[in-house]
Amino acid sequence: MAKATTKKTETPKTAPPAGKKLPKKKERVRNQVRKGPHGGTLVVLVDDMPHLGKQGEVVEVKPGYARNYLLPYGKAVLPTAENLKTLERYKIQVEKAREAKIADLKVLAEQLSRLPAVTIEANATEEGHLYGSIGPVEISKTLKGKNLKVEPDMVKLEAHIKEANTLTEVPLALGYGIEAKIQVLVVALQSKK
Repeated sequence: MAKATTKKTETPKTAPPAGKKLPKKKERVRNQVRKGPHGGTLVVLVDDMPHLGKQGEVVEVKPGYARNYLLPYGKAVLPTAENLKTLERYKIQVEKAREAKIADLKVLAEQLSRLPAVTIEANATEEGHLYGSIGPVEISKTLKGKNLKVEPDMVKLEAHIKEANTLTEVPLALGYGIEAKIQVLVVALQSKK
């Protein structure tokens, strides 16, 4: 018995049937972080960062610093086309805000220069040695009590004040290169007898 061989006409599996179009294969676009010339990560700063740059600048930082601090806390964003376009749109507003902040700091410096000696009371021994010391935090609290917004990191005290009845000149770095000086008088608390 002879076998009859019939040849089946097979259509190739890769060819689409006539009249139907297959959808295009989607290309996966990786959102890679751009690298700088020194191998670090490029980011756009959202806020002014001391020792790093001003708001709106594209800076190169270590990858871990960008990944673990700047990006999660919203201090910087990745320099995508959309972020750079948004940055250009708000550059004028950022400049106006910076000028307003500088004007406020100049007014604060003027108020601080007109201020007489700031008096701080502290516990002291009979000889005039303080129990503890007066540092930037205490000076900042006293100035905030007088409605002057001076943060502890603005007070550039060389060494803590440890003696009562002393008048000390304390430099203040308010930011943007604006500086002021105040006189701090530490007075011993009067103990009740």
